[in-house]
Amino acid sequence: MNVLLDTHTLLWAIAGSDRLSLSAKSVLTKPNTRVYVSVVSCAEIACHVEKGRLTLPVHWKTWFRMALEKNGWTPLPLDLPIMEESYSLPGIFHVDPVDRALTATARIHGLTLITADRKILSYPHVNTLW
Repeated sequence: MNVLLDTHTLLWAIAGSDRLSLSAKSVLTKPNTRVYVSVVSCAEIACHVEKGRLTLPVHWKTWFRMALEKNGWTPLPLDLPIMEESYSLPGIFHVDPVDRALTATARIHGLTLITADRKILSYPHVNTLW
């Protein structure tokens, strides 16, 4: 299975949090699962650190790169097709730009988005898992 992590899912997976669902834990521990992370999650983490909403043991740049390397996760860039898709999503979707970019990334790359976000989970135009 090929999956994309929502930012909170990435944080919870690194922390070994009990907030991560059993389904998400199961998929993430399977050897055939390929895990992708959007670089927009790096930006979201940086914003949370700079606003004091998140504390990391090292600078966010170092932390993010270490998280990817340690877990063998593949970063996916934001590019023009993803940004176009972010604001051309079918149906009704909420306005959060990060959620839009993550949803568009999953759609463009044919990935299942692992998220606890109820708005994304209820959106019928993207494959999700929680």
